[in-house]
Amino acid sequence: MGKPARRRWDCKRFLKNNWLLLSTVLAVVLGIIVGVLVREYGNLSNLDKFYFAFPGEILMRMLKLIILPLITSSMITGVAALDSNVSGKIGLRAVVYYFCTTAIAVVLGIVLVVSIKPGMSQKTDEFDRTGSTPEVSTVDAMLDLIRNMFPENLIQACFQQYKTQREEVKSSSESETNTTGESVTAVMNKTKEYKVVGTYSDGINILGLIVFCLVFGIIIGKMGEKGQVLLDFFNALNDATMQIVQIIMWYMPLGILFMIAGKIIEVEDWEIFRKLGLYMATVLSGLAIHSIVILPLIYLLVVRKNPFRFAMGMAQAMLTALMISSSSATLPITFRCAEEKNHVDKRITRFVLPVGATINMDGTALYEAVAAVFIAQLNDLDLDIGKIITISVTATAASIGAAGVPQAGLVTMVIVLSAVGLPAEDVTLILAVDWLLDRFRTMVNVLGDAYGTGIVEKLSKKELEQMDVTSEVNIVNPFALESTILDNEDAETKKSYVNGGFAIDKSDTISFTQTSQF
Repeated sequence: MGKPARRRWDCKRFLKNNWLLLSTVLAVVLGIIVGVLVREYGNLSNLDKFYFAFPGEILMRMLKLIILPLITSSMITGVAALDSNVSGKIGLRAVVYYFCTTAIAVVLGIVLVVSIKPGMSQKTDEFDRTGSTPEVSTVDAMLDLIRNMFPENLIQACFQQYKTQREEVKSSSESETNTTGESVTAVMNKTKEYKVVGTYSDGINILGLIVFCLVFGIIIGKMGEKGQVLLDFFNALNDATMQIVQIIMWYMPLGILFMIAGKIIEVEDWEIFRKLGLYMATVLSGLAIHSIVILPLIYLLVVRKNPFRFAMGMAQAMLTALMISSSSATLPITFRCAEEKNHVDKRITRFVLPVGATINMDGTALYEAVAAVFIAQLNDLDLDIGKIITISVTATAASIGAAGVPQAGLVTMVIVLSAVGLPAEDVTLILAVDWLLDRFRTMVNVLGDAYGTGIVEKLSKKELEQMDVTSEVNIVNPFALESTILDNEDAETKKSYVNGGFAIDKSDTISFTQTSQF
């Protein structure tokens, strides 16, 4: 084969393997161009803008449609495929990794915002407050997080989350008459009294579903053959869901084009970007350093492989996260990239990725830390080391619990501000650019989840190899099985099974080989 022919063949193979990524990048560029042109020359009404973004809305609905079957099937099959001791070790490693990277992101954000000081040259009266600030209590938000981990109705958890609100109890002064007929006015406590009222809000309670699937998967794994029917069902459900993802991939470029164009058309005040330019630069710089330097460095030190090649394998998932601004909705694409492009063990991805999409929010934690210090600078408030540490701890905890709280970004930001005594209503000062920064921090969240799968797989290599060996021994040698139907067969039947030889590979398919060692 000559060099020109070989180059053409390599080019065709590259286009075949990366057509989706290339078409998505092209869709992003076209979306920006179309959005700017329509904004300048289209003169669309609000209703026209809504209809224009309709194809993008369909893409979001498609991706959200498969979140539920994907999370349930992947978590249950992933945990059931692991030994309980192994799953505990893998889970612990994943949580430690997520916590450490989130804490590093918070510290990085605080260092940058204290060094750059984006709010020192501006005042709060320079900005128009848009939007409303929800009434949030840090204690109630954290308790809601725990409540959502244990939903009282599993079906309801598929489309609603639990949320509590404080309502002030208004009491009127009561008069009492003593035995002598004199009027005595009861002395009322001046402290306000509240009652907690629980309500449900729309949105999948992902945290509750993950906890249930985690326990359910462990139980199925321990049931042996009795649980095999359920395990086969969820394996088939997972495979079918990934096939649906492949179909959605064909529509994705078109949906992203109109999603980006529609968002550009909706932006009303471009001047706010200039006013908040230094603040945006601080956040984006932190996200860039965390995703280009810190996360790859951790991956390199642990896995000893090229982290940027791994990141290129996740390019489609990162680009999707940048466009749709949702870690959970990006999860189907993240699974596909991690397993097909980077060849991460399915037993790891099915267990680690859903948990990461729920609790691993590096970008969100960094953003909240920067925003809190920025608002303090706008108000000419000096933050001592104690308040900075408080911001660090609160931003880390709030980002981990973000998925369990409705209106996650706004609510957790209010929690961080309230923890250090900053005016919670000032969160509205940065809402005008939040939609844009949210896309970049979501991309960092997804990249952090992906690196986590590679790191956890490397750290769990011995346990996974031990499981493979155990599986092969149990299938090749039926006498090693504790309880099997072969135990009831005669010796001749057992001998025929042994001579046939069984082996299992990582794709969970059974292959038959002739073995001579038995």
